[in-house]
This record gives sequence, structure tokens and C-alpha cells, in this order.
Amino acid sequence: MTAPSRRILRISGSANRDFLQGLITNDITHIDAGLVYAALLSPQGKYMADFFLTADGDDVLLDADAAQADMLAQRLTMYKLRADVQIAATDLHLHRGLGDIPDDAMTDPRHEALGWRAYREAPQDDDATDWNALYVTHMIPQSGVELTPDTFILEVGFERIHGVDFRKGCYVGQEVTARMKHKTELRKGLAKVSVQGDAATGTPITVGDKPAGTLLTRAGDLALAYLRFDRATGEMKADAATVTRID
Repeated sequence: MTAPSRRILRISGSANRDFLQGLITNDITHIDAGLVYAALLSPQGKYMADFFLTADGDDVLLDADAAQADMLAQRLTMYKLRADVQIAATDLHLHRGLGDIPDDAMTDPRHEALGWRAYREAPQDDDATDWNALYVTHMIPQSGVELTPDTFILEVGFERIHGVDFRKGCYVGQEVTARMKHKTELRKGLAKVSVQGDAATGTPITVGDKPAGTLLTRAGDLALAYLRFDRATGEMKADAATVTRID
């Protein structure tokens, strides 16, 4: 498996941390101790991008999906107004792996089974790890698949994977997220399913003639799915495949 397509941005300037703290779902003050996983939301509380943050001296490195990096840089530039914040691309590359953590690496904060991440000047060689299998096993949502512009982050387990802090104070989309946490029982969300038969990512899942969700990342006979919990009981169908919720 080739290294993931990521871009590393550098956020510098005397106001960089305060600036980020007012925008992202997690608490920026933890970056001196390791990686922080967070998201940027719309004012309506929906997902825009997810990323990792770490300190690099007085600067902050932001590790984002390459498909989202330009949008993120533009959005952050729009928000900074006259604050002393600069956003620039870097030539750094993501390295990741399992097992012993190298001296320059940090534990992936989403789940201990996801190993470590490091940022280096040289690209990483091909990586044989079956990351999709790990994502499915541990129910880790991925940008562009489980995480889309229609996503509310609590529906895909962002609290469980340490991507949101409910004590840090205000950020963009905070009011909707807090209301879902404290006043709403989730009726839809991410689940792990078994899949018997052929069905691709994005295939609708049905119960009888009623829509029950969508099949997402698949690894062998297991997959992630976005489901309506009231309908996700017993055997479901995705094209010719039989789908059963297991978590």
C-alpha cells in the first residue's frame, strides 16, 4: 500500500494557537504533549475537514488530506482577518507505522492500534499495512468516505476517537455539536457490519423496500456503514450482498 496522500501546512505567527482554538473541535493546548486530532466544521455544525495538529517550536503543523489542504488554507486565511497568523505549505511528508514508536514520531490519538505518525523531509516508502482493515475493525471514519460535507461528527464517533472536546469553549459549529451531545439521542450513525456477497462502497443498504443506510469502507467480509438505527436490525441488503450489523 502506498503512503497516504497528505499535505503538511505550517501555521505560524504570535496568534496561531489562539486563532486555531477558536475554530477547531479539539483543545489546541494539548499539542505540546503530542498529536491532537480535530475537525473544522461549518457554522451549521457539519464536517468540512479533519486533520492532525502538533507543535513545531512556536509553530503548529497541520496534517491534512491532500484533497482538503487548499480548501483548509483558504478557509483559515478567511477566518484570520488581521490576526498575526501565517499559513504556508511545507515540504514535509507523513510517515506512519505500527510497533515501536521512533524518537521523532507520535502516537495516533484516535486509537492505540493505529500506531504512530511522524513528519520527515523524505517521502515514506511503500507501506504494506492494511490500514483499511484497521479502520474497519476500530470504526475509524475517513475523509471522503465516512466523513463528507453532510456529516455530523458525533454520528461517526468523533468523541470516541478523541476528536472533540466539550470543555474547551466555543468554536465554529460548537452550538450544534453540543446540542447533539446533550439533548439528542442519535438515530443515525456509523456502525460495523458483516457483508456476505459483492457490494461496493456507496451502495445503499435496504430492509425490504425501505432505505436503511449506506455501505462505506470495506475490508473483506467486514465494513463500516452509515445506518438508520431503527431499521438496522436483522438481515439487510446491499445490492446482492447480505449485510448484518455487528457493532
